[in-house]
Amino acid sequence: MIIIAHRGNTSGPNKARENHPSYIDEAINAGFDVEVDVWVIDDKIMLGHDGPAHHVDIEFLEKIADKAWFHCKNLKALRSLSETNFRYFWHQSDDFTLTSTNHIWTYPNKDLTDRSIAVMPKNYESVASLDIYGICTDDCLQLQAFMKKNRL
Repeated sequence: MIIIAHRGNTSGPNKARENHPSYIDEAINAGFDVEVDVWVIDDKIMLGHDGPAHHVDIEFLEKIADKAWFHCKNLKALRSLSETNFRYFWHQSDDFTLTSTNHIWTYPNKDLTDRSIAVMPKNYESVASLDIYGICTDDCLQLQAFMKKNRL
């Protein structure tokens, strides 16, 4: 099962650093995949959750692509990333959304399958022992410790 750092968070939410390129690199260097919020504004690639905040170039996305799950935040980002081999998805308020790699990005308290990525589960006990593809969380280190302790 893979563990995905939500916006780069590994030890709880850090609003000041979420989606910052160096924060994303830190999560990847710690051994985690990472969910990254991507915007394309005036043909510029920007990262940020509530709005575009950090300008990056395509080389940055290429560098992290093997560990990244790109959450397209606007139509231009979705259109641009659909021309790549990157893992990406878009959603608004859906219970589930299908990623470009046919994984099912699944919100809390929804049914899960072996292709599911459980997003921000309320507690790890309810999902960590299931046959799912991964978990996206702000607390990767805590989840990792839980899984090690319980030999999952």
